[in-house]
Amino acid sequence: MTVTDLVSYEDALASYDPVMGLEVHVELGTKTKMFCGCSTELKQDANSQTCPVCLGLPGALPVVNEIGVESAIKIGLALNCEIAEWCRFARKNYFYPDMPKNFQTSQYDEPIAFDGYLDVQLEDGEVFRVHIERAHMEEDTGKSTHVGGATGRIQGASHSLLDYNRAGIPLIEIVTKPIEGAGARAPEVAKAYVAELRELIKALGVSEARMEMGQMRCDVNLSLRPNGTETFGTRSETKNVNSLRSVERAARFEIQRHAAVLSSGGTVVQETRHFHEEDGSTTAGRIKDNAEDYRYFPEPDLVPVAPSREWVEELRGGLPELPRVRRNRLKEEWGVSEHDMQSILNAGAVDLIVATTDAGAPSDQARKWWMGELARNANETGRGLDELPITPAQVARVAELVASGDLNDKLARQVIEGVLAGEGDPDTVVEKRGLKVVSDEGALGAAVDEAIAANAAVADKIRGGKVAAAGALVGAVMKATRGQADAARVRELILEKLGVQG
Repeated sequence: MTVTDLVSYEDALASYDPVMGLEVHVELGTKTKMFCGCSTELKQDANSQTCPVCLGLPGALPVVNEIGVESAIKIGLALNCEIAEWCRFARKNYFYPDMPKNFQTSQYDEPIAFDGYLDVQLEDGEVFRVHIERAHMEEDTGKSTHVGGATGRIQGASHSLLDYNRAGIPLIEIVTKPIEGAGARAPEVAKAYVAELRELIKALGVSEARMEMGQMRCDVNLSLRPNGTETFGTRSETKNVNSLRSVERAARFEIQRHAAVLSSGGTVVQETRHFHEEDGSTTAGRIKDNAEDYRYFPEPDLVPVAPSREWVEELRGGLPELPRVRRNRLKEEWGVSEHDMQSILNAGAVDLIVATTDAGAPSDQARKWWMGELARNANETGRGLDELPITPAQVARVAELVASGDLNDKLARQVIEGVLAGEGDPDTVVEKRGLKVVSDEGALGAAVDEAIAANAAVADKIRGGKVAAAGALVGAVMKATRGQADAARVRELILEKLGVQG
């Protein structure tokens, strides 16, 4: 089904009620894999970070990564979950071409964390509670590279290459309960939930949660039911969606696609779907198995995990300030509106602004530079704010130079431009480019005298009481000094020399 075959979003919601389920996989930032001592370092030679355990060789025995368990408990606590007093791993039997054991070590009916919730705030300030079914530990698969085809997928490829470096990397899968009642805002709720979850994971320090790097990815389960009914419809599962915008687009497309199928008398197929960034569409993958098709059974080579209540409470006491609480505190401290705070959050600027204020800048100046000049540069270059080659301390130094009068805003923008271009820190750029504000009274006075002499008619208007005309002379002085004069002081000098009260 193409985009043009869909019913309109409004028509879909007029007849059907969407129900969602979101499954988010988080790649933990441990130094070693979940069940062996192999390194998790990225971008290493293919198959260089493997051992008998993660290659599934006969006789190799796994051992659970303690930091992986600790991270899972922290995530569960932050999601208001119950933490199991006793749980165990299971084998999920399924043909994984990039999992050499031919099963995934996961958790099934005995997860480490269960029955929680996460409150998410939508753009208009409404808070929506998403209930959490479970958060469980498992391992990632390896990576398949399909060669010889036009699309990079297995269809049409001449052969495939397997890299097992990623096989066994620790994952936490967080599964929501059915999300009902969102109505037309379902895609927005999905995006807000994943965004809030990402911020929470980063705050806990258990993962960088960079979606573009696959460290966090979302499966969007969606079904429709006729308005006014309670029975769930047949669901589709759009796999491995890797950006907030794509989560929202995938949910919206599937609502329209399901509605088109149902409205035409068709039957929705329970299947996985692939998301396409270029047009926001999805296409069919494979028929989706039910849990019993995976033939789960307890993992015989791993002992059960039984975290003591003392350990759990110790971890609870060490949890950081959680993102929503922190944002509300900062919003009050900074004196910004809900809309402005949402814009800062959407730009990924909260931590950068905090770090800039910690480095000595007033919060309004930190917000001004990150949300203004630096956000513009990030948009133009297609980078995130945190990817720009400038540090919060350097931004704070620019703000300090402006506050001291050494720079004005125009010159400060040139300094930032120089830092981003790799010319050095702010002081080095100021020195190399000769950007300091001209504060020498003699030099300023001479520039003002020249401007008055060159613009006698304007000077006469000012003497006649038209003080607003001083702007033209200020502009002339600023041009003569290449923007390096203090405009306010220039205006004062002009009026003094013309004998006019400001």
